[in-house]
Amino acid sequence: MTNFSNLRLAVLIDAENVPRNCIKSVMEEIAIYGTPTVKRIYGDWTSPAISGWKSSLLENAITPIQQYSYTVGKNSSDSAMIIDAMDILYSERTDGFVIVSSDSDFTRLAIRLREAGQRVIGIGERKTPNAFIAACDKFTYIEVIRANAGEPEPDAEESTQKPGGYYREKHHSQHKPRTLGMTVPEDIIQLIADSVSDLAGDSGSVFMGELGNLILKKQPSFDHRNFGYKSLSALIKTIDRFEIEFRQTTDPNIKHVFVRDKLS
Repeated sequence: MTNFSNLRLAVLIDAENVPRNCIKSVMEEIAIYGTPTVKRIYGDWTSPAISGWKSSLLENAITPIQQYSYTVGKNSSDSAMIIDAMDILYSERTDGFVIVSSDSDFTRLAIRLREAGQRVIGIGERKTPNAFIAACDKFTYIEVIRANAGEPEPDAEESTQKPGGYYREKHHSQHKPRTLGMTVPEDIIQLIADSVSDLAGDSGSVFMGELGNLILKKQPSFDHRNFGYKSLSALIKTIDRFEIEFRQTTDPNIKHVFVRDKLS
């Protein structure tokens, strides 16, 4: 559904703001968009709160970057990640960045990287503030990645932490994980309808790939998996308002999918 493909990616992980047992499934998600050429994770590795990361880092060949917490209650990893991100940007070795964190402090970094022509993919928990989500080209919830991989939810002790206490900033999105077959929310139906209207030509039909790209530009956190569906077309098929058409291409094995709003 996106036009991300074969990107050279720098993956920067904030160890103090993501669950420690999600990395394998997160790296598999990242592989959809390209090849991680840089994989670094930041934190104070002398802290017991993040000492459980070791095996996950070895299994996924991620380089830990030590950053001491000089002040209690402050996340010193933020500045180290930002400095490294700018160094990588100016090295011109990447096409995009993956920022794995639920911290709004990376909002300005995401904006700056996009200004420089880099694709920015955010991955974080549902508590991630909307400002950081909106600053990314695409944002995916860790809870959705875990569910898609068949992983259980983390225990309370695995919750993300900041030095000096748990990080509790609330994410204001009303959308929660849904099971297959549940009704798609009205605001999502309207988002799809508006996007179809924006793209529709004389025929009134829109190519599914273009529609997905526009929806993602309007709402970076949109993901068909948020609502329990394996694809955007599967989600749209459940909505009576839309009609899906399959068109044969010159290749007999390939058909293009188009969407039309019956109310337009």
